Amino acid sequence: QVHGAVMNINRGNPAGHEVLVDSWPQFKAVITRPCREVASDNSDFYTNMYAAFPDLGAYQALLGSAGAINWSQTFCIYGLQDGVYKTSRDIAKDKGLQLEAYKYFTYLHPEPSTMPEIRDMTALRPPALVGRDSTMRLSFLDISHTNLLNETWPYGGTKQSWQYLANLVLYFPSFCLLNASSHPVSWSLLDPFGAMVHGYTLPQYRGRGYMQVVITETAKQMHAQGYPIYDLVEPENQPIQKLQESQGFQRQPSLSHCLIHTPG
Repeated sequence: QVHGAVMNINRGNPAGHEVLVDSWPQFKAVITRPCREVASDNSDFYTNMYAAFPDLGAYQALLGSAGAINWSQTFCIYGLQDGVYKTSRDIAKDKGLQLEAYKYFTYLHPEPSTMPEIRDMTALRPPALVGRDSTMRLSFLDISHTNLLNETWPYGGTKQSWQYLANLVLYFPSFCLLNASSHPVSWSLLDPFGAMVHGYTLPQYRGRGYMQVVITETAKQMHAQGYPIYDLVEPENQPIQKLQESQGFQRQPSLSHCLIHTPG
């Protein structure tokens, strides 16, 4: 996540993030965080997002240093390393914060260039759906699709989540399949940390291989631009896990943590 965030910072910094390290030029812990002028809403954890790559001892010291974290805000820290949850939990307890923890599997593709090209929609299976598949076309999401994204995202449904998704659509790459009426039926976006996120297929279009197309196109396009190709999958989402593994993604040994801190 830190890698992807730094790449986005170096490519125009659309999310308005900055990097903090425990020491320089030799460092053991890195945190990316929103710039102060970006994180202006104390309750907006969609914007107040941090990513951490820690040596746990240095990470704990960095969190405790003055000004590293705005503890008066609701914010979210993403971390992949073992021990991130316990460290954050202990600090949150000491500071009287509420902590919500979400765990994900991290799937990384070692060589997306080996993924097959899927340009011909008639190649999808099952064959009985070929006629309908031929009406689909690859495209990009635009701002007019934000309501649909916000309605279908399990963590959406608010003004803050709408703005977060709108910013992803406006400032980061996205890919989708459009039906004959030019409505999105399956899609994937990139977030400020360079992760493929918010993958979704409308229920009536599932079982046709559309998410395979979207993931493949996203992975190949972003790999060509130098991004690491990875995403986060909920442990209970076994269909996506199977799809990822069939496409050559490798599940990483450590769980990724999304830790939402709320002032008490």
